[in-house]
Amino acid sequence: MAAALGPPVVFSHGDDAADSRRVALSGRVRSAEGGAMEGVLVGVRRDGSTIATTVATDEGGRYAFPASRLQPGRYSIRIRAVGYELDEPKAVEIAADKPTAADVTLRPTKNIAPQLTDAEWLASIPGMESQKKQLLGCTNCHTLERTLRSTHDADAFMGVLERMAGYANQSFPLHPQRRVSAPNLVRRFGAGTDDLARYLASVNLSAGPTPSYTLKTLPRPSGASTRAIITEYELPRKTIEPHDVIVDDAGMVWFSNFGEQFLGRLDPKTGTITEYPVPLLRAGFPTGMLDLETDLEGNLWLAMMYQGGIARFDRKTATFRTWSVPPELTNEETQQSMVGPQHWEVDGKVWLNDAGGATAIYRMDMATGTFEKWSPYKDLSGPHSVYGIYSDSKNNLFFLDFGGENVGRIDAKTGALRLIPTPTPRSRPRRGRMDSQDRLWFGEFYGGKIGMFDTKTETFQEWPVPTPYTAPYDVVLDRDGDVWGAGMEADRIVRMDPKSGRFVEYLLPRQTNIRRVFVDNSTTPVTFWVGNNEGASIIKLEPVE
Repeated sequence: MAAALGPPVVFSHGDDAADSRRVALSGRVRSAEGGAMEGVLVGVRRDGSTIATTVATDEGGRYAFPASRLQPGRYSIRIRAVGYELDEPKAVEIAADKPTAADVTLRPTKNIAPQLTDAEWLASIPGMESQKKQLLGCTNCHTLERTLRSTHDADAFMGVLERMAGYANQSFPLHPQRRVSAPNLVRRFGAGTDDLARYLASVNLSAGPTPSYTLKTLPRPSGASTRAIITEYELPRKTIEPHDVIVDDAGMVWFSNFGEQFLGRLDPKTGTITEYPVPLLRAGFPTGMLDLETDLEGNLWLAMMYQGGIARFDRKTATFRTWSVPPELTNEETQQSMVGPQHWEVDGKVWLNDAGGATAIYRMDMATGTFEKWSPYKDLSGPHSVYGIYSDSKNNLFFLDFGGENVGRIDAKTGALRLIPTPTPRSRPRRGRMDSQDRLWFGEFYGGKIGMFDTKTETFQEWPVPTPYTAPYDVVLDRDGDVWGAGMEADRIVRMDPKSGRFVEYLLPRQTNIRRVFVDNSTTPVTFWVGNNEGASIIKLEPVE
């Protein structure tokens, strides 16, 4: 038998050195057979608290929580380790200035299906890649488990798909919202909806109570992927959808509510949530905002989706100002998902998109309120969409063609528009960030890659992400030169060193529908933030280095 080892030393952000080395709770995780288990996420929550803290076990199965992170009290313990569950419910009492030890035993689970990530479901089901990629659209609103454990046959699925097409993008099971004008099935799901229905019926439980294929799992984290502290802040209503999460210069965390007409603020020191009602612009249309941006003055900007406009929030006065897209440019499908105020001070103009029926880009003059319009795909066939939009230091606009494969550019002075295709065909670039060197970093949703477009040399670089079906949604470069990203499918945060191409992936404590990613560069090391869009929580990840 190997000699017993003490708990690892854990360092944390912002604590003094002595306090960060003190351990409040530690132990070892073993399987029921007795083996130490690396990469098990061990999470604790104090009774009555809305904040949970999670660490991962090392190669010896050991875990430890810094004393600075856990107040005295009674804590429940939860774990995440695919294929396993707690042998029995576990709770511990943590006292002040006295370390607590709690070993944990895990047994094989009898029902692994609810534990699978969407990426594991996609790896498990049979079918062509083109068929599987169609299922990525399902996770905009719910998990694939809901789809793949259903019993619908192909005919029933046609009715389901028609009903799904009528829901707004902001919908999820706890808060469905109907579109005022539902797109036809071809626009919503692409050509061959009958084929999609037949495929779904071939991989769900319509033929019997058990799947006809083996359920595959991803390996647990190991090495550097286990060295992080994760804090999850529960939001006050299960219907809150924190789509975009950002941190301001005062350390306050702001989030756009994707389904409700509120801008939210989290004080991470106390867990207190404050909500600011956003004015309603179009009564009877779906509510909720998507993109949340800042300008150089520190104002917050919101893209108001089906409300048909944009909003600016002054943090000093806690007041909103809104702008509606002019009536001649709106219809029942108008959808402002993105706003680009990053450098409006250059020429007094703000960029925004229409991801609905118009598939357009607008530029609004702040002084006059007048709008200009570009239709970038009017001469192209096939699916195209204007999604992530970002201005460079001269307020030239760069945008991502989520339906196709292009990075687009509009010259701020001449209005000239160009489309530059990514090296990977049908990559579906989704969202990203412009860095200080005017390089655009972005996620390739279908390409399974992190992309970078140098706007000065007009050259691309691409890096495939390690886990299949991650479907990268968003990407950002931190101050140290590392690139962070994530997608909705794998519950993993991706961190990459672009010089070496080395990746580290951090598994999150539970199913997390990830959209916008954010890095706070004011901490050492940097801190990563993201919202759980379908789980009503905000997550902070601190790498331990």
